[in-house]
Amino acid sequence: MVIVLWVTLGLVSIALYFAHSMALELRASDNRVSAVAADQAIEGAARYVEYVLTTYATNGVMPDLTEYQAKAVPVGDAHFWIIGRDDSYPVAHPDRVVFGLVDESSKLNLNTASTNTLGMLPRMTSDVVNGILDWRNPNGNGGTELYYAMAQPPYQRKGAPFETVDEVRLVYGTTMDILVGDDLNRNGVLDSSEPDKDENGQVDPGIIEYLTVYSREPNTHSDGTALTNINSPTQLRTLLQSNFGGGRASSIMTQLYRTTGQGTNVTTTFVPSNGLLQFYQRSGLSETEFAEIYPDITVGAAPFTQGLVNINTASVTVLSCLPGMDSGSAQQVVSYRQSNPNNLGTIAWIVDALGRGSAAIQGLEGGDYITTRSFQFAADIAAVGPYGRGYRRVKFIFDISDGTARILYRQDLTRLGWALGQDVRQRLLGKEAS
Repeated sequence: MVIVLWVTLGLVSIALYFAHSMALELRASDNRVSAVAADQAIEGAARYVEYVLTTYATNGVMPDLTEYQAKAVPVGDAHFWIIGRDDSYPVAHPDRVVFGLVDESSKLNLNTASTNTLGMLPRMTSDVVNGILDWRNPNGNGGTELYYAMAQPPYQRKGAPFETVDEVRLVYGTTMDILVGDDLNRNGVLDSSEPDKDENGQVDPGIIEYLTVYSREPNTHSDGTALTNINSPTQLRTLLQSNFGGGRASSIMTQLYRTTGQGTNVTTTFVPSNGLLQFYQRSGLSETEFAEIYPDITVGAAPFTQGLVNINTASVTVLSCLPGMDSGSAQQVVSYRQSNPNNLGTIAWIVDALGRGSAAIQGLEGGDYITTRSFQFAADIAAVGPYGRGYRRVKFIFDISDGTARILYRQDLTRLGWALGQDVRQRLLGKEAS
């Protein structure tokens, strides 16, 4: 009887062991299935964003959130979210994740921004600014070679344009605090697991938040024909005559010429404009007239214009970095666009926002810095499989400058951890419990 009891106990123990193992394997299998579902939700989300951009981002327009879905979008039993940013001022809910596409032209371009522009960014140091300029300069020799040679493993200064924003990690003088600040998982809010170094209750991001390498605007129409170069008198006169007639065209062109000399030695010379804003100011065009030709004009003859900042979507921080701007004028710009959402079709509205003779407008007239069009967008997509398991996160950069949406860049950010905030987590946990 004792032997039978021991054998029975052994068999029961073995049965319980295998039952426990099978339960663990069942849960592991369930997790793997959820992970696969989340991966497929990411792929489905990417295709969905391609559709949204192809349909709603025509002619450089930023798609409105009312035109597409960006949170808890179902793909089978999985769901995806597109992590965005709040470009309002002040931010209504600094502790709540915002969802939507992000305009890459709302940021400063690493390959075109000047020393002064880069130097205005929060957490930026002179060493990092000089390192960035030296890194992208083919002929640079900023004394950083020794730093790169002593790194483990050693590497060389690139001497060519940045290809990704994360490449700035390699630049002399950068630290993780400068790069990402409080926002360790790069979702735009201060999560409970992140340090609040300034103890101000809101996220203070690093410089990566405000940088891009993708912002560029095509100098062609959708059919491939070139835009009119405002610094070509012949091209410009033809465009003005076509839109406003010969008399008005002559009146506008007169504003763009300078007369020098006296008597029989009078010389009339066409004076090129630094950018579209200065052209608008000098030409005497009304806002309505400027809006009529704005989609057809550009500065220069290059296929693309690089690094323009979209004043319709840029944050106060980015606007503050532009020539002539400071935090006060940047807040003024954001407040104006919040109050006048239907008057943002061209860059002319910034003159109304800041005043025609203001120091900020004079600074912006010094070059071609701003736009109201966007052709590159970031889709930071996070997905969760069935029952709130199988979290995945992938960031995509899409380009529509040739008329169709295509992926320029893809980066897996799952390693950064949960980025959807507490609200989404609680809702998922509530569904799983129920």
